Amino acid sequence: MFVDEVDINVSAGAGGRGAISFRREKFIPRGGPDGGDGGAGGSVYLFASPHHNTLVSYRFHPDFAAPRGGHGEGSLRTGKSGKDIELPVPPGTVAYRIDEFGHAHQVADLVDIGDRILAAKGGRGGRGNARFTSSTNRAPRRADSGEPGEAFTIRLRMKLLADVGIVGYPNVGKSTLIARVSAAKPKIADYPFTTLVPNLGVVALSGDRSFVMADVPGLIEGAHEGRGLGHRFLGHVERTKVLLHVVDVSEASARDPIEDLEIIRRELEAYVPNADTLDPDARPLGARPQVVAANRIDILEDPARLEALRAHAEALGLTFHAISAVTGEGVPALLETLWPYVANVSAERALARRRLAEDAPADERPADRAPQPAEPRADVEPDGPPPGQGQRPSSASQLRRSMRGDVGGRAGTAGPIVPDVPEE
Repeated sequence: MFVDEVDINVSAGAGGRGAISFRREKFIPRGGPDGGDGGAGGSVYLFASPHHNTLVSYRFHPDFAAPRGGHGEGSLRTGKSGKDIELPVPPGTVAYRIDEFGHAHQVADLVDIGDRILAAKGGRGGRGNARFTSSTNRAPRRADSGEPGEAFTIRLRMKLLADVGIVGYPNVGKSTLIARVSAAKPKIADYPFTTLVPNLGVVALSGDRSFVMADVPGLIEGAHEGRGLGHRFLGHVERTKVLLHVVDVSEASARDPIEDLEIIRRELEAYVPNADTLDPDARPLGARPQVVAANRIDILEDPARLEALRAHAEALGLTFHAISAVTGEGVPALLETLWPYVANVSAERALARRRLAEDAPADERPADRAPQPAEPRADVEPDGPPPGQGQRPSSASQLRRSMRGDVGGRAGTAGPIVPDVPEE
């Protein structure tokens, strides 16, 4: 089952309570507070996985809750942190957060494999009573409760990652074409709307070149108003680099091929993609490079229909090819025409990302940063001066080590202790 949009409910775990406890041990009077902190609650993450190509697993199981953190205990024992939940989604999935008014706000676009976002953050654990000790309150009887975890309704919308998108009227040979040039096995029949879900195929060319082609269900006039299958599946060609118009020029369609091309072009311009997309390469579909493929020339009886469509496409500045998806005539030349669009856009995107990485500040490049020494914690006081610097040896063995310059078990860390001699 192909599912490209679902709503899921994610709830992060709450933090554990801090403990109120006092040290009670033999021969240690007034042990003082030793209540530990509560553990942090588990968080919920989304990540792009190469092993998933649909959202069907979330359709019947939409609720996910991370475990809460453990409560603090005596002897300064911190509660166990809740385990994080990681939800895999197909690459190309866009995540939206639904507010209380039902409005969707985009929060992430998981394009590349391994992209990961925090969907709901776990609550922080409460502080134990040992945290509240002060000079005026030596035995605090106070502890914090854990903070609640975040809870949201997340809408996941998958947009296929393809280089070439095939668009056109129903039953014009789109599925036949993708089956001809790739290993895809779409349903093919002689009635409209045979394709009800998008199909992906990998096209292999000579010289170790390849690209991904997407076949979406057919469009008809008025699709932007909900006719036919509407614009529901056009989101799957938003990421494509070039659009391929497949037009039936044979008399079997009983339609004017020029009018078919213009209707599809108008529907593409009427489609409004997500205005809040985080993809910097996103452009309106009407502004994408477009190539026209006149299909079914093997059963064409009137060559004037083909020549009229060719003249119209050239007048619009569109590249034109006459093909037959059944026999394969003209298909290799069409694929070679599509390749430069794919290669050029990929090179431009790679250059833009490289420039963006070079322009980033130095502190935002993990590979360029040298490891820094750990800074001392502000809330922890040192036990005393370093060995050999003003401290008094507590035993004869320590005195002997200090005279050898081996205080603290590390040779050479300090010189021998020399008694102060008054100046003459």
